[in-house]
Amino acid sequence: MEQYANRHSTVEFDPMCDKENPQKISFEDVSAATFRIQSGITKTPCVKSHMSSKYGMDIYLKNDFLQHTGSFKERGARNALLLLSPENKASGVISASLGNHSQALSYHANQLKIPVSVVMPNVAPIMKIENCRSYGANVIIHGHDMKEAKYHAMALAKEKGLTYINGYDHPHIMAGQGTVGLEILEQVPDVNAVLVPVGGGGLLAGVATAIKHLQPHVLIYGVETEKCPSMEMAMQHEEPVSVDIRSTLADGLAVPTVGYNAFRTVKSLIDKLITVNEDWIARAILRLVEQEKYVVEGGGAVGVAAIMAGLVPELAGKKVVCILSGGNIDTTILGRCLERGLAAEQRLVKFKVTVSDRPGGIAELCKLIASIGVSIKDIMQERAWVFGDIFSVRVKVVCETRGPEHLEQLRNIITSTYKEWYFAREWDENERRPSTNSIDDVSH
Repeated sequence: MEQYANRHSTVEFDPMCDKENPQKISFEDVSAATFRIQSGITKTPCVKSHMSSKYGMDIYLKNDFLQHTGSFKERGARNALLLLSPENKASGVISASLGNHSQALSYHANQLKIPVSVVMPNVAPIMKIENCRSYGANVIIHGHDMKEAKYHAMALAKEKGLTYINGYDHPHIMAGQGTVGLEILEQVPDVNAVLVPVGGGGLLAGVATAIKHLQPHVLIYGVETEKCPSMEMAMQHEEPVSVDIRSTLADGLAVPTVGYNAFRTVKSLIDKLITVNEDWIARAILRLVEQEKYVVEGGGAVGVAAIMAGLVPELAGKKVVCILSGGNIDTTILGRCLERGLAAEQRLVKFKVTVSDRPGGIAELCKLIASIGVSIKDIMQERAWVFGDIFSVRVKVVCETRGPEHLEQLRNIITSTYKEWYFAREWDENERRPSTNSIDDVSH
C-alpha cells in the first residue's frame, strides 16, 4: 500500500470532495436534480411487499434496481454529467467504482456523448466490468480494492486532464440520488420510516435531505454490512475514518471511508444506523427471490435483512420503505447466496452418520430420510477414516428440509436409530449467528 500512499500524496485532491471544507447539499439541489434528470431516468415503482404480514409492518419496496443499468446510481451520474461545463464534457470524465457507479456513468456518458473512463478493482464482478465495456467506456482494471482503484483514477485524471467524479461523495451525485426520496414521498405519502443502504453515504445523504425537508417526522435509517461498517465508525469518531474491507455479499457497499460531504450532510439527519450480519443478507436475497420474484444484490437487500433480523422492532405496525438499490449480482454469486440463505434458514442441512457397511446399510439410511419427506441433495461415503468397526461406513449427507421443525424431526429419527452422528452447527435465531453450543457439535 505504501506505493499507493506515495502516489496519492502527489495526486491533486478532488476539489468537490475536500476533507477540510465538506459541502452539505440542500433540498433545492435535490429538487433541481429531479427536473434535470427526469427525461433520462426510470421512475421506479414502490410496491407493497408480500412479507408485510409476516413481519407485522407495512413494508414497501422501492425497486430502483429496475433502472436501465440495474441500480440507483444512474440518478446521480446523469445529474453530475449534465452539470459539467462544455469544456469538461469535451475532455471527458473518469471515476473509480466496484461496478454500479461505473455502469451508470458509462451508460449516461454514452447517451450524452461524453468520453468516459472507469477504473475498477480486480474484485469487481465480471458482469459489471463487461457491462461497462458494452456501454462504450474505457475500462481499466487496477488495484485489489476501491482504495487502490480510486488513487489510480485520480492520478489518471490529473495526467490526462479528465474530470474525476466521485461515485458517492460528489455533491451533484448526492443530489441526484436524493431524487429517490422525493419519489418515495409521492408514492407512499404517509410513510413512517425509510431504510437506506449505506456504502459511501451518498444515497443516504440525498434521501435524508429530501425527506427530512418535506416530512421531518419520517425516520431515516441507514443500513450497512458488518463486514464494512464505515458509517458506524464515522459516527463513533465523529468524522470519516478508514476501515478494513472484508469480503462481503454486499460488494456494492464495500467503501472503506464514507464521503466527507455525505457524512456532514447525514450526521444531523439520520435517526438510526444499523449493521447487519452477512447471513441475514443471504436470507434477504433468498426471501426476495422466493416471495417477491426480485433478483437483488446484497447491497440492495440490507434493508430487508434488517427487518428479517428483528433489528427494527420499533417499526411494528408502521409503513416502512426499503430501498432495493441494485440488482447487479453475478449468477455464480447468486447461487452461493441462495444456498447460504437456505442453510441459514435450516432448509439446507449437512450431517454425518455412521451406518453398517453390509449390503443395504446405506439404502436403509436413505429410506429412513425419505420416510419423513426430507430430500437428499448429496451423499458421500467415507471408509478409510472410520475408526472401530471395520464393517462400518461414515456417510456425509446434504439434504433439504422445510425448516427448523422439519430439521428437528430429522435429528430425532437419526439420533434414535444410529449410535454415531454429527450435525453441522445450526442457526440460532435468538443470537442471529451460527450456534456454538449445539449438542450435536460432537459425535455420539
